[in-house]
Amino acid sequence: MNILGISAYYHDSAAALLVDGKIVAAAQEERFTRIKQDASFPLNAIRFCLHHEALSINEIDCIVFYDKPFLKFERLLETYYGFAPKGIASFVTAIPVWIKEKVFLKKILNDEFSKIEGFKKGQIKFLFPEHHLSHAASAFYVSPYKDAAILTIDGVGEWATASISHGVDKTISIKKEMHFPHSLGLLYSAFTYYLGFKVNSGEYKLMGLAPYGIPDSIQVENYIETIKSKLVTINSDGSIWLNQKYFNYSTGLRMVHDSKWEKLFGFKKRETESNIEQHHSNLALAIQCVTEEILMLMATEAKRLTGSSNLCLAGGVALNCVANGKLLQSKLFDHIFIQPAAGDAGGAIGAALAAYHIFHNNERTISQMDSMSGAYLGPQYSDSEIEHTAKKFKAKYTYFNNFEVLTPEVAKIIAEGNVVGWFQGRMEFGPRALGNRSILGDARNTEMQRKLNLKIKYREGFRPFAPSVLAEDNKEYFQLDADSPYMLLVANVQPKYLNPLPTNYFELPLMERLYVNRSQIPSITHIDLSARIQTVHSETNYPYWKLISEFKKLTGFGVIVNTSFNVRGEPIVCTPTDAYRCFMRTEMDYLVMGNFLFKKEDQPEWTSKDNWKEEFKLD
Repeated sequence: MNILGISAYYHDSAAALLVDGKIVAAAQEERFTRIKQDASFPLNAIRFCLHHEALSINEIDCIVFYDKPFLKFERLLETYYGFAPKGIASFVTAIPVWIKEKVFLKKILNDEFSKIEGFKKGQIKFLFPEHHLSHAASAFYVSPYKDAAILTIDGVGEWATASISHGVDKTISIKKEMHFPHSLGLLYSAFTYYLGFKVNSGEYKLMGLAPYGIPDSIQVENYIETIKSKLVTINSDGSIWLNQKYFNYSTGLRMVHDSKWEKLFGFKKRETESNIEQHHSNLALAIQCVTEEILMLMATEAKRLTGSSNLCLAGGVALNCVANGKLLQSKLFDHIFIQPAAGDAGGAIGAALAAYHIFHNNERTISQMDSMSGAYLGPQYSDSEIEHTAKKFKAKYTYFNNFEVLTPEVAKIIAEGNVVGWFQGRMEFGPRALGNRSILGDARNTEMQRKLNLKIKYREGFRPFAPSVLAEDNKEYFQLDADSPYMLLVANVQPKYLNPLPTNYFELPLMERLYVNRSQIPSITHIDLSARIQTVHSETNYPYWKLISEFKKLTGFGVIVNTSFNVRGEPIVCTPTDAYRCFMRTEMDYLVMGNFLFKKEDQPEWTSKDNWKEEFKLD
């Protein structure tokens, strides 16, 4: 049985293909179009999935869209009616688009699939599971658990903004939902907007900024009190009520009423790209603390309703790896699995799995780790395709016949302080680069964070970098009693690797604090002594595991810096051409693609007139 799942028309469009219940291919449209978080119909992603299995559209048994368009349209109409006469300008703008995209979605889908090949309309069944069911299915059905509580939290699906479900064998039963306009995801996005970051994109920046807040300070405590007394009422089961007097997302074109928030917090909305000051960091810490409190209450309610010792998480809020780490440390559940593509992209996988197990009533096959294949589900490229790219750019390289010889050489290059673009195997599915489309560096190097941020990624200096650590060495470096293969858990660095902090640490200016040498692995130790960890397993990514193992032989450290292979505003690279272009546009020192090693100083001068700052809209 062949099932194609798709998500589209909001953000992070994607396609995923199941063959007899196994996820064989999945990719986001942005990787092909080079438009970050591309919301358009995932034409290229679908073509990739079909090509990977040599299938035609007419060999697909059913096509599954990740939400119910009519139900979402109903929510839109009822919301405008409920707030009338407010929102008339937004109503006039939005309704024509929504009528086209939601009311006539099935026709649009038929038309789009016809562009791929001769498509026999009416012969393939379309299914439309609810948005949060797609999220729940994306986490539970790929998890290694027979029984689990399932918690999904995001901005909004149709009506639901969060759900608690119980997964047992192949069934998912929804126990509780929270409905629009009350939403933890939208609350967090409102602060993302107010602190000058892009909604649906910059939430992870807000999470990265929060540790620069001063813990237990009067200002942070006052901000938390203001949030809980004016903006959100938190109930004992984790459900929340948002005071719509202060929000504008229901009917307006902005997240909040800026002037009202200015009165609440005592400063104006931060303008994009402007300087970050201490009160910005303190407010980021305040909303992060409130978010963690709400998530913990929701998880406690999920435990109460299901009685399960396992938890599955999905939805955009599940990408808040700091909150995930706190939840794991609470020991509320014995085990936690988080869908690596927790946002809307993962809805494509969930929709397909829901169709396979619920609509078609097929049994599950439970894997020992999980069924995501390490999230390495995208395209891969042969030596001949990499060589063709090299010829196209007249690039110079060294080719290694044996990968076992290449890895010690690259490990040595990293240990010498160089930055390496690492392009191997199948592209990752989801927002994280997990060692196949990564930029790598030495975690011990005190200048590596600054170099990566300012000369490679061209992004804000406060942004932290993640460690990739050999799975067997995880506890050696981090206070994390679990695997974290998808970089979705944060934990503290082990005390034995930490350096003493200056007595005036929290009195230092924000950026001076950033460059205090906090540990023996400073480039991955965030300002609060934590790290967002990726455990690397030989079973799912032997080449990357082998590289880190060789680095450990040289240095004694089984951990390196891993950041996504892209510049700011650009999607993660997909093809060898994407990788070489990014390599030449930045101050990266080396590029490894397959068994090909490219040294920057050996390359012909980059004379292309293209400018990534113009090509990619800053996120």
